[in-house]
Parts: sequence; C-alpha cells; structure tokens
Amino acid sequence: MNQAYNVSSAPKTTTFQMRMNPEIKQRAEQLYASYGLNLTDAINIFIQQSLNVEGLPFLLSPENEEYMQTKALKRLMTELDAGWKSAEQGRWVSEEEAMRRLELDA
Repeated sequence: MNQAYNVSSAPKTTTFQMRMNPEIKQRAEQLYASYGLNLTDAINIFIQQSLNVEGLPFLLSPENEEYMQTKALKRLMTELDAGWKSAEQGRWVSEEEAMRRLELDA
C-alpha cells in the first residue's frame, strides 16, 4: 500500500459516525482541546499515523513495557558489541572524548 496519503489536505467528501459514551466523549474532547485539537482533528491524526505506519500506531499487547525493555536491552547490547569491535580495531574513544562529544560535564 505504498501510496502516500495526506489526511489534512485530502478532500473531505464523506462523513463518519460512531456511538460512544457521552462522558468519555467529553473527557476526550477536553484532553484534545488542551493540545488545540478537536475530536475530528484527533481522529484524523490517528488515521494519518495509521496510514504512515500501515497499521495501528501503537502496540496492542499487555506486555508493552516488557517488550520495550527487551527491545532497549537488545539495542544496548548491539551498541556495546559495536563498541568492543571498534576498540579492537583501534578506534577507541576515551571517556573524556565521549563526554566532550556528548557535551556532558566530565
């Protein structure tokens, strides 16, 4: 589905209706209003992001926290491995140089 869509500039020629609890609708409207959006804008953003990622724009899993921790740990291990390989090849960066590059106080 590689066709690009721009929800905000696409012609608006159809309507969409849904039923929901009025209290939930009011809470959602208040939440989105705090970001300068109305409910229609928020739904359009959700749809745009779904099209961008070609799926739901978030994970559907009760294990989200565990999944994210595992993903972060895997990335950390990959970076550490790359660092050791770099050191073995003589491209080691000292702690002081790393701190300077990251603009951190030593």
